Amino acid sequence: MPEARETVTFTDPTGEGDPITLDTVVVPSEGIRDYQQRVAKIPEPDPHYVDVGMLYRFAQVETIRREKPEGTVPLHLAVRGHMGTGKDHDIEQFAALLRLPYYRVPLTGEVRDITLIGSVKLHGDGMGGTESRWEDGDITRALRGPALLNLSELNAAGAETLFALHGLLDRYAALDLPTGESVHLRDDVRLFGTMNPTDLRDYAGTQTLNKAFADRWVIWEKDFPDREEIEAMLLRRYPSMRGPYVEHISRLATEVNTSFLSTDPGARVETPISLRTVLDRMPAGLMMFANRADPLRCAWEAMVLPHIDSYDVDHYETVWAACVRKGPPAPAFGS
Repeated sequence: MPEARETVTFTDPTGEGDPITLDTVVVPSEGIRDYQQRVAKIPEPDPHYVDVGMLYRFAQVETIRREKPEGTVPLHLAVRGHMGTGKDHDIEQFAALLRLPYYRVPLTGEVRDITLIGSVKLHGDGMGGTESRWEDGDITRALRGPALLNLSELNAAGAETLFALHGLLDRYAALDLPTGESVHLRDDVRLFGTMNPTDLRDYAGTQTLNKAFADRWVIWEKDFPDREEIEAMLLRRYPSMRGPYVEHISRLATEVNTSFLSTDPGARVETPISLRTVLDRMPAGLMMFANRADPLRCAWEAMVLPHIDSYDVDHYETVWAACVRKGPPAPAFGS
């Protein structure tokens, strides 16, 4: 009997959709030139990750792709959101759960298409001479076998890179190399991308996507998590964190990020509180200053304020005074 494949189930956090169960991907040991390296790129699931709905949406599209209804073509998914909303982490965790090798390729204006697609390079022939050989670039290498390819910072890529990818992303579904070879999009390769907004804030190097290129993606917005979602993330990662600290941190983050999104220049801050600050820096600060009279205030001063623009400090302190004023005296962590 054939060996049963492993499965993974995605649930809708809203409770509206039915659970989705998918087979995980098996990387074949034969026919893959870089099998060991590729298998090593399968990420491990993050035990502290909280899906607020993005993975379930990914799974919905994955179901359609696997069922292949008549007339459909592969859909490529891009996630757009501000810094620190967890865009890349969502995509990485989807790869981890499906057991897909994960390739994250940052696209910037400094990266040329020959780095991403490949180029001909000279190699010694062992007899004192040289010979030219084609070497795959980062994107081409990922396309050679099972992979989830995350083209990070899509709207920071140069024009030559975008045009080189057009054929891969439409019905042609192939990347034409200068050697004459066409690398076709395999059934077990998924294309994702991330980008920052270009309308509100200064994300250096970003630009409005070429409309023809943008039309080749399904673009979903990733918002800052709300208060309840932040609380769930904190408790998942730090189950011993006391309630008042969880409540204060989540409220501080949501209030600042609401100000960040405001269209009123007088009430707006230029730097949001990212999930890195909420889930990594502030808890570390609470541990560092556990013996202080006000650990939360010390963590705020050491782990939050240094990361913001100087003209945002007054507004941050106004939010602090409104949400906390004085932190809890009890230790942040307890049994």
